[in-house]
Amino acid sequence: MLSLSIHPFELAFEYPFTIAKGTKTHQPTLIVSLGMGQFRGYGEAPAISYYGVTVDSMIESLKKKQHLLQTYALTDPRRFWHFLEHLFPEQNFFIAALDIAGWDLFAQLRRMPLHHLLMIPKNPPPLCDYTIGIDCIEKMVAKVKAHPSPIYKIKIKSAEDIQHIEALRAATDKPFRVDANESLTFDEVVKLLPEFEKLGVKELEQPLEKTAWEAMKELKALSPIDLYADESCVEEHDVIKCVNSFHGINIKLTKCGGITPALRMIKNAKQAGLKVMLGTMNESTVGTAALIHLQPLADALDADGPLLLKEDVADGLRYEKGLWHTNDYTGLGLGFWGEKRERKLNS
Repeated sequence: MLSLSIHPFELAFEYPFTIAKGTKTHQPTLIVSLGMGQFRGYGEAPAISYYGVTVDSMIESLKKKQHLLQTYALTDPRRFWHFLEHLFPEQNFFIAALDIAGWDLFAQLRRMPLHHLLMIPKNPPPLCDYTIGIDCIEKMVAKVKAHPSPIYKIKIKSAEDIQHIEALRAATDKPFRVDANESLTFDEVVKLLPEFEKLGVKELEQPLEKTAWEAMKELKALSPIDLYADESCVEEHDVIKCVNSFHGINIKLTKCGGITPALRMIKNAKQAGLKVMLGTMNESTVGTAALIHLQPLADALDADGPLLLKEDVADGLRYEKGLWHTNDYTGLGLGFWGEKRERKLNS
């Protein structure tokens, strides 16, 4: 029998975090814990307003079906995910948290780190970027200088933000990724692509609206840099849609429903000739750790949540010069600090 507990947090960012969809100073997030005997596995689901997900709504849904969760016999995390999918249809965010916690717990029960349990190959991991949120030019340049990184991801919300990229290029010679979060038009992107190339932009993420498949197909045919889908690629069925319109996809555990579907998405993407970026949604170390155990499978890594947050809730990862390292402990290898703030569902 599983025990279930939850830990809601409001984690402060180091800087106000602004993208094309809005600004926030704190990241609301829900940590879930699944226990069996002396072992506890942890997962995380951040609340994202433009997906209509709040911490309170996740807690309410979990309360309604707590008794069914706690009677589940965890013998196979993949079967557990299918159980969750039927128990909480179309609620990928906290399905992801429970799926991650299930894998963490199962790997602990098997006395091995998660990446060993999953038989992840020992490929060299990709370098992680550091995201520069939208701000005045002076503050964006200051963020670059304060946070040395081998790659910077730059958020933009309009074509005029090319001036931000120009100013940042004067401050660093490191490669750039640009993330527009659906904020540009087709004509704007056509004009910007040569400028992006000159400024050392290696990837452009989700420049157009998520349903602009034909326009993205045209852009892919003429783009000198890789185009990655984010909002256009949420779940498994989206992978095949992206083949003709993007060079790669950004897979986020929170959006797709956890480790279990993400592994299938990675496999399907690579079979289809798509590059794979693994990304987070400003998760703490808990959610990020799940991604880092998968990182050898990726071509690119956008897992800078713990670097952007001023607060964290766990340890178990080590960051050095753009590379994330796990420890040799079992499961995700986490040391969770939030037990004193635990809110049990049956309280």
